[in-house]
Amino acid sequence: MKMPRAFKGPIERFGPRVLGPVFEIAKKVPFVRERIEREYAGMLRGMESELKPYRHDVPHYTSLPPEGRNREELLAVMRRLAEREDGRWKDGLASGAVYHGDDGHVAFLNQVYALSSQVNSLHADLWPSATKYEAEIVAMTAAMLGSEETTDDVCGTVTSGGTESILLAMKTYRDRAHRRHPQMVVPVTAHAAFDKAAQYFNIKMVRVPVDDTCRADVKAVRSAINRNTIVVVGSAPSFPHGAIDPIEEMSELARERGVGFHTDGCLGGFVLPWARRLGYNVPHFDFRLPGVTSVSADTHKYGYAAKGTSVILYRGKELRRHQYFAISDWPGGLYFSPTLAGSRPGALSAACWAALVSMGEDGYLRATKAIMETAATIRSGIMDIPGLRILGDPLWVIAFASDEFDIYRVLEEMAKKGWSLNGLHKPRAVHICVTLRHTQPGVAERFLDDLCAAVEAVRVQPITEGGIAPVYGMAATIPFRGAVTDLLRRYCDLLYEP
Repeated sequence: MKMPRAFKGPIERFGPRVLGPVFEIAKKVPFVRERIEREYAGMLRGMESELKPYRHDVPHYTSLPPEGRNREELLAVMRRLAEREDGRWKDGLASGAVYHGDDGHVAFLNQVYALSSQVNSLHADLWPSATKYEAEIVAMTAAMLGSEETTDDVCGTVTSGGTESILLAMKTYRDRAHRRHPQMVVPVTAHAAFDKAAQYFNIKMVRVPVDDTCRADVKAVRSAINRNTIVVVGSAPSFPHGAIDPIEEMSELARERGVGFHTDGCLGGFVLPWARRLGYNVPHFDFRLPGVTSVSADTHKYGYAAKGTSVILYRGKELRRHQYFAISDWPGGLYFSPTLAGSRPGALSAACWAALVSMGEDGYLRATKAIMETAATIRSGIMDIPGLRILGDPLWVIAFASDEFDIYRVLEEMAKKGWSLNGLHKPRAVHICVTLRHTQPGVAERFLDDLCAAVEAVRVQPITEGGIAPVYGMAATIPFRGAVTDLLRRYCDLLYEP
């Protein structure tokens, strides 16, 4: 998640002074704790206007109304909220977030969802349509990712998103390995969901560095694998820099040592196969490589399904069975669940199935061609701006940095112009993830014009008071990471304040 814009002033002053080595002491010393709490409270107040903009514009509920509200009135309120938010992404000013967004496509998925709004995938006896949809989603995704080019049985399940796909894969390898001290070998650029899996399932993360192309260092991977390793991970591509790790070499190392290899294709699973068919230089990353034993791919990103679906694939049913949960002695009867959730919204699976089938191969090829061409325009334009440099050799997730000025100030200036981009750490950079929204006429050109103007503004005024630049800078440099983590947890608390 992005660092909120409202992290400013107090954190900038407070962070370097207190949130360092005395942070742990503050938990035990009352007067320091009180100071921290006051500073946090001030920061949270500054975020409220950004996170809670509707408090005074629409009805506000902290308990059930004594009498149910009129449905038409409620719909009118919800339409107002939707209309206010549409402009934030429809014009193509957001990095990632909405990957298709065409009115006709969205309307079609909404119709499908309405037809299946009551379907619960947990109850296959009542709604066998959900079983049909999910099985075919898995089969279509597997075929796209090389299942037809291997004699192994590639299988999988539908999940709620990339994070659940990754969690389930790591849990599967842990349960299969039966190691007392399980470890996963993960590039530092791998998605944060692997950190979450490590925390949830008590797996030690062994991080390996990346080279100057932002790809995982194969020698470091070789050195990191040991008898406790249960899985090696590679990204295709990585979220920060859009770099495709050397999956072939890494997966062979894993295969030689008899451990699993997971390709995180959540971001690229529905782009890279079509880019390869269009003639782009895309290395193999999926089940075409014998060492790859699982792949995650998000249908709700470049699969253009509604938000809330992903696919986790495995090489063989035996491996997949370690993902399942089943209990045979519960007083409530026999119970089993293939994924983390029990009840699952069948309407999302129906909408996902409809998106894949309605797009077809020709639709994905057209979409990928448009994205690649737009990304090439943006990349070329960035390279022509003095002071900016591209990180690695990306295709459509383009990260750029500067050795001449504060790149976070550029991020700040772009935000003023309406752009929602991603700030990165280690190294300090910004990226744009190109989607179909950016392929609209004039969007790429507007991005480059605005970026040129932003760079010039930063050159003229390299330092400003407040804003997001000092926040990103502090978060990137503060030595005690627990302080930043604690702030993010309190930010999560604020999300659930009514």
